[in-house]
Amino acid sequence: MTTTTPAERTDDVLVRAPGPQELHPTRTRRRHRTLELSLAVAVPLALVLLWQLAAAESWIDDRVYPAPSTILADGWDRAADGDLWPDVWATLKRVLAGYAIGTVTGYLLGLLMGSVPLIRAALEPLLDALYVVPKLALLPVFLNMFGLGEGPQIALVAATVFFFVWISTMAAVLSVPAGHRDAGQVFGASPWQMFRHVLLPASLPAVLVGARIAAGVAVLVIVASEQIAAANGLGHLIFDARALFQNDVMFVGIVCVAVLGVVFSELVRLAGRLLTPWAPRDRGRGQS
Repeated sequence: MTTTTPAERTDDVLVRAPGPQELHPTRTRRRHRTLELSLAVAVPLALVLLWQLAAAESWIDDRVYPAPSTILADGWDRAADGDLWPDVWATLKRVLAGYAIGTVTGYLLGLLMGSVPLIRAALEPLLDALYVVPKLALLPVFLNMFGLGEGPQIALVAATVFFFVWISTMAAVLSVPAGHRDAGQVFGASPWQMFRHVLLPASLPAVLVGARIAAGVAVLVIVASEQIAAANGLGHLIFDARALFQNDVMFVGIVCVAVLGVVFSELVRLAGRLLTPWAPRDRGRGQS
């Protein structure tokens, strides 16, 4: 009985039989996307069902860890009564304002430091030292600078986002191949043309990866800040509910933070895909 193998040596020539990916590329990609989507939905759903079962069977104390159905019902009631949206909006506007400021300043300075060696030599040691300082430790400084209100919260998010975007931008600009720069100079490109046609396309994918990481960290930082020095917001909601032993309300706030972080991060990722269609995608879905 003859056994056929995917690869056979015939007259010293290695012959490889085409696999499903070569024979049916569209069908294979569709199958992979379906599998990835199924896993992305099934794993969290299984954990939620296990949590629900554990609460129903008293494997865990539902006074401390309320069942997902209880959290969902409480969140629905708070949203319907209008009690939830002021806190969501307070957190969202702080994140958006701080993220915008931090992204713009971090990108501009990273681009400048990546392009001008003397500026990089002058500022990089100082910024490296500031980068390792925990950003929550700067909250008292911002409170002294801006007083109570929105200023310290926005400044803290901006400072956090700034360093992520600055590092990724400077590293991306420095990693642009010298041959690309030389080609631009040979063609007599002006500084603006060099930026527009060489530095920007080559560095933007890495910059957007840093911006996406900063989006998630911005949500984390604002929630921690609101637990310390804010009168509203999701962080304040979580901390206040824990102090009052309202654990179902606390978990409503945690779920809202998780949803906000995921949506914000995915929006930044989507913007990156639209702005850099030439860059490799950061996930397996849809790759050819």
